[in-house]
Amino acid sequence: MLKDVGVEVQLPIQVYSDSKAAIQIAANPVYHERTKHIEIDCHFIRERIQQGSIKVNYIPTKEQPADILTKGLSRSQHEYLLSKLGVLNIFAPPSLKGSNETSSK
Repeated sequence: MLKDVGVEVQLPIQVYSDSKAAIQIAANPVYHERTKHIEIDCHFIRERIQQGSIKVNYIPTKEQPADILTKGLSRSQHEYLLSKLGVLNIFAPPSLKGSNETSSK
């Protein structure tokens, strides 16, 4: 889909999860009784992993930027994840940090 709109995709696509169990289930094509309820989307991901177009990596829960959209977080954790996403507060007063301009008084 991204290629259709002119976005170049570098393979394998990196997917990050804080669930080691989910990573194992996605990587292991063997049928398990405990995973029989898994929907088609997991099978789709599993096929892409086997093809080499997706790579699933572990990320610690505290570092998982997706949590900002799915969980209630402390203010400090929320701000930390915002910084990882590169989100800036447009309403914050401008910082003079790093300014090379001098005042003309």
